[in-house]
Order: sequence, then C-alpha cells, then structure tokens
Amino acid sequence: MKKYLIKILCCLLVLIFLSNCSKNNNEDINYIPEEIVEIVEINIKTDKAVYAPGEKIVFSSDNAYSNITIKYKYLNKVLSQESLSGTSWEWYPPSDDFKGYMIELYRSVDEDEIAVGSVAVDVSSDWTKFPRYGFLSKFGDISDNQMNQVIDNLKDYHINGLQYYDWHNKHHLPLKMDGDSPASNWLDIAKRDTYFRTVENYIQKSKEMNIASMSYNLLYGAWEDFATDEVSIEWMLFNDSNHQNINKHDLDDNWALSDILVLNPANTLWQDYIFQKTRNIYNNLDFDGWHLDQLGNRGKVYNYNGDVVNIEDSFGPFLSNLKNTFPNKKMVLNAVNQYGQSQILNESVDFAYTEVWDGNEGFDDLASIIQNNNTLSNNSLNTVLAAYLNYDLANNSGVFNTPSVLLADAVIFAFGGSHLELGEHMLGKEYFPNNNLNISSELKKNLRSYYNFLVAYQNLLRDGGTFNNPELVSGDGKISLRNWPPVFSKVSVIGKEFSDKQIIHLINFSDSNILTWRDTHGDQNTPQIRKDFMLNLTSNKIVTKVWYASPDLNKGSSRELEFTQNGNNLVFKIPSLQYWGMIVVEYN
Repeated sequence: MKKYLIKILCCLLVLIFLSNCSKNNNEDINYIPEEIVEIVEINIKTDKAVYAPGEKIVFSSDNAYSNITIKYKYLNKVLSQESLSGTSWEWYPPSDDFKGYMIELYRSVDEDEIAVGSVAVDVSSDWTKFPRYGFLSKFGDISDNQMNQVIDNLKDYHINGLQYYDWHNKHHLPLKMDGDSPASNWLDIAKRDTYFRTVENYIQKSKEMNIASMSYNLLYGAWEDFATDEVSIEWMLFNDSNHQNINKHDLDDNWALSDILVLNPANTLWQDYIFQKTRNIYNNLDFDGWHLDQLGNRGKVYNYNGDVVNIEDSFGPFLSNLKNTFPNKKMVLNAVNQYGQSQILNESVDFAYTEVWDGNEGFDDLASIIQNNNTLSNNSLNTVLAAYLNYDLANNSGVFNTPSVLLADAVIFAFGGSHLELGEHMLGKEYFPNNNLNISSELKKNLRSYYNFLVAYQNLLRDGGTFNNPELVSGDGKISLRNWPPVFSKVSVIGKEFSDKQIIHLINFSDSNILTWRDTHGDQNTPQIRKDFMLNLTSNKIVTKVWYASPDLNKGSSRELEFTQNGNNLVFKIPSLQYWGMIVVEYN
C-alpha cells in the first residue's frame, strides 16, 4: 500500500510542476488522477454474526467507491466476483454447512490488485461447532441504544455465543419472582442492580444477530440464606465428616451480599431443586442453554453422612441428568484449570471450555490444553479458553498491551481454539465486570482482522487435520525457525496435515521478552516485521500450489506464492510476517 501512496504523491508533484509551467492558464490544475481518490480502506460489515445454510447475507460499506471488485472466496478459491456498486449488497453463499468464507475487496493499481477491505462469513447451522464466545456482565437500567451498540460491536467480531455473567439473583434461586411473574429488578451478589427487562432485551437483540445466549450459574452454589428458600443443609458439602463446617467460597463482606456455599453435585435432591429453578428461567427468558461454572478443586470434602465426595466424579451424572431434563438446550461446564475435564467431555456438553490458571502460564500450556480437550472429546468438540491477560495491569486504569493480546490469540487460534475476551469491554480479570483496561484503536483494528481470519479459515484451523512437525528451514538466514514450543529469538513453527494439504503456522517470537501468555504487567515487545524471506520445506509429495495468509497482511486475504520443487525440496518466499502467518501447501 505504501509504495502506491508514494507513487501518488509523486504524481501530484509532477502535476503541480506541469501546471505551473503551462502556458495555458485555462488548464484545469485541480484535476486529480482517479487512483488518488480510490485507494482507501473500506470498512465492511455483515448484518449477522453467523448464518444458516441458505440464509441471505447482507453486506454494507462505510461509503460508496468506484472501480472496486468483490471476490467471494472459500480458503484460496475464488467462488465468484463482481463489481462493487453502492454501499449495500447481498450474497447467497453455497448451501454447504459449517463453512467459512472471506469476502475481499480489491482495487487494481498498476496491474496489481490491492486489498482495500475484507470481512469473513460463517455459514453454520449450529454455533457450537465453531464457538466464538463472548460475554455480557452489566444488566442495570441500560437503554436500547446502548444495548444495540454492544451487540452490534460483538457481531462485527463474529461472536456467536454470549455468556450472561452474574445476571442472576441468588445462585440457588437464579430468577427472582414476584408472585407468578419475574421481579422487575434485583441485586446480584456484588450488590449491583439487575433489571429483568435488560436481560430479556439483550437475549432478543442477540437472537436478531444470530448470537446465542447462555445463562450463567454455578452448578452447586447457594447463599447463606439458603434455608429460607427450601434448600436443605443435607445437600451441602462439608470440610469435616461431622457436617459442622460447610465448604464455602469466601467473599469480602464489603463487596458481596453473601459467601458462596458449596452443594454436593451428586445429590439428586439438589439436582431436582436446581433443575426446577432452571426450568423457571427457561419459562420466562429465551436463553439457549446453561453455562455451568465451578470453583475448581475443593480439597477433601464430605457429604452430610460423612462420606468422602470426589467432586470430579459427580460432574458426569449431573450433566447427564441435566441433558435428559433439557434435551433441547445447550450446556457447557467450565473446567477450571482442567479440573474434571475428562468427566465433563464424556458427557453431552456442546463445546470444551477451560479457565486457565496458575501452573499453565506458558504459551505451550495454551496449546496443550486445546490438544488435550481434542483428545478427551475424540476430536469432536472445539475449545474456548478463558485466559485473562495483563492480569496485574488490570488492577488499575490503563490500556491492554497489544502484543500480549495478539500473540496469545495467534497461539490459541492456530491450535484451533477461541478466546473468551470480548464483551461490553475486554477481559483482564475473572470478575467479568472489571473494565479497568481499554482497547487501543490499533488493537481494535487488529482484533477485527484476527477474528475475520479465525472465521474465514475455520475449516483449516478448527475442522480436522493432524498436528505434525514439518521439516522447515530458512533458505536465506533472514529468520531463525524452531518447531513448537516457542523459544526466545525464534519464529515458532506449527504444522497440521490434511489428506490433501500441509498447513504451517509461523508465530513470531523473535523479539519476545516474555514467553508467558498472561504477561501480567503488559511488558511484551512488539515483533519486528520480517519481509521477503525464503523457506525450504521437505516434502515427498507433488505440490500443486502454495499460498499464504496472515491477519497482519492484506486484510487477511490469501496470496498464492511462486515455488520451485526439486525432489523433496520445496522452496518459496514469504512476503511478510509480523505476529502470525499461515502457509498452505496443496498436494495432488
């Protein structure tokens, strides 16, 4: 792009010089070549976050432009193209289910095509196949306009499911009732106002954008006034075998209305009770399912009769009974630092969800969790990671560190996961309403590109393939490569093989000063851009095509690369790498 702007500036100088030298005073010195006004970045939006097969897609751009070509692409294949006319247009994608597409806008300059805009499209009949999970955490007296802005923004990141964090009244009595009708408002555990109307309207507005809504609640939580709501102490978990000390999650009295008391998930009377309260939610609010939470390993605990309870073993029966009770509702259970994940993924949860904590601080840990979830689910479920970046920085007001976020997302996305990070704000803490850190304009722009990339190439990133270690070396010494896991001063190489192609991810840790994803204080360095470097890949297959795409380059659009193959040696040049790039080598 820059070289064309330089050309344009030179043309302007020449025009000014010629016009000053002209003997014809009537010559139009205000003439500007067409290229000058047409090379712009075009912001494109879709009308929904995800689409059912056969559903019409409506695009809109921020202005009208001439001489722009629209290309509709599946991976690197152009399905069709047309000229852009006006600020709104429609497209019916192929009828295939669970496919991602990239819609690219180009301007031809000097016989080259310059990408000036792009947007991705997900065509999937079930959002949990490729979950891109966001959250909502504020349910006060919010105007329709404010809610519309929040949902429209999340739609632009293609967020297709939302966790309604702490929307409820009490954990054991989630929907407050006024007689036979829901109460108009209540206080959550942090003493914040919650309005039924706000929750209801958020659900409706989300559905209009094809975004699912999940009701958040612990699977085993109660407040200290549990007895007044017909919850029995005999359903509780205890720290002793004589049922004298109820196991509880302590909260600051200045902040919270109650500590959280822990019930026994294996107790069928508790299950019957909380399922009935959940049915009351579904009867009054059009939630798509239940996002279940837990509190991790509670140590040695006992039931009321003094028997030791293995909480992990209770997850499976609880989830099985829940699915039988609500067969048409989605469900997902947070495996806190993988606690209980093997039992959870044996049940009918709709995707894997892990909140990542201490002991899993490295970038390699993020990848290992995703791969572990793949194995536990027999490669049938994709993963969402709740991983809170710049954690200590979020104790005070500030701005997220852009390299922290992009490197973490590059790793999570390259290994086939997605990142719970976007809601009314971006997450820096496990208490979702914390919004101390802002998103810079640079990070916001980059995140749009990363989420477009996640959607457009989801059939390579999240839809099969086997991870491997390709034999890739630098052909000219411009970069230093190392197969995963990452090390300082290296570009990490991640391979994944399909029957007809080899995928190679390059993640640039060459300039990283930190190899822990959380980057608690926001100190991660920005990687320098590496340009025009040669790579040699050992391949014993006949290569038909090599192409490259990066969320940091050309709006994420794919570009075919010239290559030579001599025996098992495949040689090609990568145009640019900053954070993350993806090479696709296609075979016969």
